Amino acid sequence: MVRIADRSSIPINPYIVLVVGIVGVSTGAIFARLADAPALVTAAYRVGLASLILIPLAVWKVRDELRGLSVRDIRLAVLSGFFLALHFATWISSLDYTAIANSVVLVNTIPLWVGLLTPIVAREGIRKLTIVSIGFSVIGGAIIGYGDFATGGRALWGDLLALIGAFCAAIYLLLGRNLRRKVSLLAYIAVCYGSAAIFLWAVVLSLNLPITGYSSQTVAAFWAMALISQIMGHSSYNWALKWFSPGFVAVALLGEPIGSTLLAYLIFNEGITWLKLCGGLFILAAIYIAAAGEKR
Repeated sequence: MVRIADRSSIPINPYIVLVVGIVGVSTGAIFARLADAPALVTAAYRVGLASLILIPLAVWKVRDELRGLSVRDIRLAVLSGFFLALHFATWISSLDYTAIANSVVLVNTIPLWVGLLTPIVAREGIRKLTIVSIGFSVIGGAIIGYGDFATGGRALWGDLLALIGAFCAAIYLLLGRNLRRKVSLLAYIAVCYGSAAIFLWAVVLSLNLPITGYSSQTVAAFWAMALISQIMGHSSYNWALKWFSPGFVAVALLGEPIGSTLLAYLIFNEGITWLKLCGGLFILAAIYIAAAGEKR
């Protein structure tokens, strides 16, 4: 395992890459709202368009590495793509049933699931400071969503979908951690995103959902999600998995609701309440504590 202290072996400051990743993934909810399409179609276009760019690039740049991947590595990458597909399918679908605040808070319980699953999936211990940061992150998320939780059957179904999305994202991160120790970023995301695209498009086509005839705004949102939210955002996190623990990367993901809230305020003029500001401070504290644990 490469330690963060080994500065000479790291090509770029990983914290900078994580900040870029936070900015990238923070745009996901914004572009999803601008895309006037079924949730599964939106998810399929997001990873599908990203794969159309990354797979040819991987064949050109890391063809030998792809050929040299073991059967086990390919299976893990495909399995990671499967859980990534489930994450997008359930989370984006949850926005059709429950409030955005509910969905964002519940899907960002990822650090909690990573903390619980890390000893099982990644066979790594959890640092004490990471456990503390997980507690802070859950408190922050609860504060942000306080008073916004809807009631009723549809809302409860949406809440459940968001929780399933968080669970799937945690497994996706943990599987990626195992592979990123020995597989290059481009080789990993080409197989992972490509697999996710195949799974999602298979579902979209089997359900006979509309895949054409969308407005120019929706098509632009599809491409923006692929280029900014997926390639820039998610790939930055996948790169960081080689240098950071899954627990820290999961806590860093909590920068997403903060970025999304700021973008929603600037673009859609959505209000920022004192509760959201207070919850955001807890989340920033969680990221700082987790970062301190990584330095140790």
